[in-house]
Formats: sequence, C-alpha cells, structure tokens
Amino acid sequence: MRTVSTAVRTAAVALALALAATGCAGGQHPDGTDGPDGDRHAYRPGTLRVLASSELADMAPVLEEVRKATGVTVRPTYAGTLDAVGRIASGEADKEYDAVWLSSNDYLRLRPDTSRKITGETPVMTSPVALGVRPGVVARLGWDPAKVTWAQIHRAVAEKKLGYGMTDPMRSNSGFSALVSVASGLSGAQSALTDRDVRAATPKLKEFFAGQRLTSGSSGWLATAYARRGDVDALVNYESVLLSMPGDLTVIRPADGVVTADYPLTSLTAARPEAKDAARRLAAQLRTPAVQRLITERTLRRPVVPGVAPAPRLAAGPRRELPFPGTRSVADGLLDAYDNTLRRPSRTVYVLDTSGSMEGGRLDRLKAALAQLTGDFRDREEVTLMPFGSSVKRSEVTTRTVDPAAPKGALDAIRADAGRLSASGGTAIYSSLKEAYAQLGADASDGAFTSIVLMTDGENTDGDPAEAFDAFYADTLTPAQKRTPVFPILFGDSDRSALDHIAELTGGRLFDATHGSLDGAFEEIRGYQ
Repeated sequence: MRTVSTAVRTAAVALALALAATGCAGGQHPDGTDGPDGDRHAYRPGTLRVLASSELADMAPVLEEVRKATGVTVRPTYAGTLDAVGRIASGEADKEYDAVWLSSNDYLRLRPDTSRKITGETPVMTSPVALGVRPGVVARLGWDPAKVTWAQIHRAVAEKKLGYGMTDPMRSNSGFSALVSVASGLSGAQSALTDRDVRAATPKLKEFFAGQRLTSGSSGWLATAYARRGDVDALVNYESVLLSMPGDLTVIRPADGVVTADYPLTSLTAARPEAKDAARRLAAQLRTPAVQRLITERTLRRPVVPGVAPAPRLAAGPRRELPFPGTRSVADGLLDAYDNTLRRPSRTVYVLDTSGSMEGGRLDRLKAALAQLTGDFRDREEVTLMPFGSSVKRSEVTTRTVDPAAPKGALDAIRADAGRLSASGGTAIYSSLKEAYAQLGADASDGAFTSIVLMTDGENTDGDPAEAFDAFYADTLTPAQKRTPVFPILFGDSDRSALDHIAELTGGRLFDATHGSLDGAFEEIRGYQ
C-alpha cells in the first residue's frame, strides 16, 4: 500500500518546485504579489507571508481593506490544503512563511509532525460542503432541496441518474471534506468515522464514486470543465464556490450532515514575534463586524461573529455538522481507499518529446521525472508512454496497467521503459496528439478518467500543422473523446501560445516547467487525472 503521508509529501515537494518555477513578467510573483523575482519568500517588516488555500484568492479585496486598517500587507502563496500540510510537515513552510490560512486545520492536527508547528488558530469564516445541481436535474429527480440526504444522492448516482464532479481529496480539502461527508452519510456513523465504518460503507461508496465524471486539483479548473461539459449534472464543492459559479445551480446541503471549512488564520510556531503580532492584528480585524459583513457579501462565506447576518443568498445552514475522523490512520486509510479502490481508474497517455533537442540533460530530467512519478501511480491505472520525434516512435510505445495484487511489476516496467527513451528526429506535436487520441479509442472516457499529457521542449517542425489538429479535434473526434483533456507542459524552448491553445481547445490546462521543475509539473497534473 502506498501510504497517504508519502503521497502528500511527494505532492508537496512537487508543488513547491512548480511554484518556484512559475515565470512572471514585470516583477510580479506567481502568487499575485509584487517584488523582484526570486525573493518572494524573504521576510519584510509590515508583511505577513501566508501559505493559503487556493480558493482564498477571492479574499484579495477584503485583505486590501484590512491592510488600510492595520498596516499589515498579506503576501499569499496559494496551494491545495493537503499539499500545504506536506510542506508544513517537511519544515519547508517554517523557512518561507509566517502563517498558514487553510480551509481547515483538521487534517493538520492529526499529524504530530505538523500540529506542533502551529499556534494561535483563529477561525475567520465558514463554508459547508454542498452539492450544486442543475435545476432541471433537481426537477427530474423530484427532489426537495431542503430534504435531500446522502442516501438519496447515492441512489440517484447508482441508478445512473446523476453524474458529478469533485476535486481530488489527495490535493484539495474540499474533495477530502466531501469524501468524509459521503462516507459518514452512507455508513450511518453516529460519531467520528472509524475504519469499521469505512469498510461497512465501501460497497455503497464504490457505487457513489462510479458516478464521478470530473476530477481536478483545483476548484477553478473544475468549475471551468463543468461549464464546458453537458454530461455532468452536479458538482460537490464548498457552498461558497457553488454559489459563485456562473449559471443557476441549485445548492443542496444534505440534511444528514456535511463537513464545514472554518478557514482558521494560524501562525507558524517558528515565525518571528513581530510576524505573530501581525497575524494577531490581522485576525482581529478580519473578525470585526464590518469586515465580516464584507466577507460574506464578497465571498459568500458565512460569518463567525455573532450578530452578523450571512449574505442573503446563503440559506439556513446544514442540520448536522459531521465530525472529522478522529485519528490519522482513519483519515489516511479513507484517502488510500479512495485513490486505489473507490474512485474510477485512470487512463493516461504521456506524449513525450524525444526529439534531437532533448539529447543530454533534458532527456535525463525527463527520465528522472517519470521514474519519480511511478511512486504516485494508482492501482488499476493504465499508463501509456508515447515517445515521438519526427513522428511517433511506435516501436517504443508501451502500455502498462498497475495490478492491485502486484503493483511493483508494472511500476518497475514503467521505470524501465522511461530509462530506454532516446533522443532523435524532429518535433511532430500535432500528429502525435492525434495518435494519442487513437490510442485511447472511440469510447475514451467510458469507465475511467482519461487524459493526455504532452511534454515538448520545442515548436512543431514535422507532421501535421496546428490547423490540421484543430480540424481533427472539431470534426473527427467523438463526443466521448472530446471529454479527454490535454495537459501540456511548457519546457525548454516550447511555444507557450501554441500549448495554451491546445489546452484551451481540449479543455486541459497548461503547466509550466521552464525553470527546471519537470518532475513538479508531472506531479501537479496528478490531481487532474
């Protein structure tokens, strides 16, 4: 069994590399703050360096008002909650941040190596996990939104009447909170989940997660993918995210309970005294009635200060708050079960540029990144390596499936396949992508999460031009094939605009590895597969 702690630690390191590698112009940092490149983690008086959950980007206008009142400037770096926990556990956060502002500290408190690294938690606002459903689907199911339970949702999914999207619990706290909520609701647990509860609910959980049509490492991409696809009826996410989405989703807070995020602003134990003082002043200002009203109006989260009314769009809260798992072993076991047993398996084609320009250090980095990535492949996952130069190198294309009974065989084989890659030829990006779609077949997304990862270090020089691929995508691919996104990786001398276009056309997302974090880019994509 590949433990959650290992997976989270690996993802955390990768995310750190990816953040460090993100380029930006004009001296603006990837996290949206200003300053000279390379010094965004340096401590500066009057600032608070905060490692924050990614959805808190919408708090920027509120933080600007708080800065005017307190003189404290927040310099955020955004990350998935469980990735951030890994960075805290490794000690990396101690060197680069003064505070963390995550959607929840529940998982963090379960780990002795992280719980002692935090101090002074101050809840700022709340948002429960909820289900956003297209109104027509609610009517078709005959649901009363105020009375829907997880059991009803499960029954609709099991009967193939409801398909939904959810973020990856291994990367995102909204996904993890949803996983805990569903497991609690379907197990009938009357208190914090136990291993026995999870085992009892496993058959129903398998049925429930068979209906998951979208996965993502971020709420933002999930919302975009949902809007693009017409075959996904609902999203599981925080209430605030669902209410902020375009369209008119019916937001259902299951009557048998959910897990709620409380967004505690939390100092790191290792922070300087003046930074801890700045965090205290910031937290106090965030909890003033005026700022609480601003938060609920701007972000559609619920105030935590008595006497401040929630925004009008926020209905009465859920009837029951579900407890978080009481031990780390239960939390990690639930995550491991989701990743390797409960969720739909993954099928990925890695379209790998092994043209002549990859000779030497670039090819070595690609081999090393793929070898490292094998430690994160899931049970039942199908992995295809498709190297290309002037065309696809068909004799070197390999497909391996990770057997749950003996995963080591496939993982060793993938590492060996990667080790045999060699550089030669030109760069046939678009022809190779066409072959990747052919590899997946006409029923590409049936029964699995499918994706194509494109890694190239240069511009297209051989095979089809971009226009031919656009026409192929529009006119040749089946609707099922069009549900398979391409995730390009910007590397070496590759053309950002061309790769951006591929990502936009196919519903994928561009990942940046131009500054050396190829392993980090591959790892970050895992949340989307």
